[in-house]
Amino acid sequence: MREIEKNLNGAGLRIGIVQSRFNTEVCESLLGACRAQLVQQHVREEDITLATVPGALEIPLVLQHMAQSGKFDALIALGAVIRGDTYHFEVVSNESARGVNEVQLACGVPIANAILTTDTDEQAITRMHVKGSEAALVAIEMANLLRGLA
Repeated sequence: MREIEKNLNGAGLRIGIVQSRFNTEVCESLLGACRAQLVQQHVREEDITLATVPGALEIPLVLQHMAQSGKFDALIALGAVIRGDTYHFEVVSNESARGVNEVQLACGVPIANAILTTDTDEQAITRMHVKGSEAALVAIEMANLLRGLA
């Protein structure tokens, strides 16, 4: 049986990141942790492209454009949706996740979804470093896995 091993070596990979500017502190920390992990895994700074958007609902459209460009081996979605007093939280959380998944499946480019959905600011702050780092590892692993399947 041929088994494709987990590969977290990012050397030679081109990674696109789409980051929401809403909930700035959390999103900037997600980005910092993500970028640091990408570099630690040997992704070159010049092979990382960052696009920022106003909020989580705008992320899927930019991911789609990046995926269709053929310039990226994997993409990463970074954002934070923190529950408020209205139903808007559910709409943004559900629709951003649906959009990210649809782009991934339609375009065949792996997308690590690190759009946090939390009840409180404190929960988002607790998760931002771990989730940013994990998103980088997921993107690298999935890009290498798809290459191994080719």
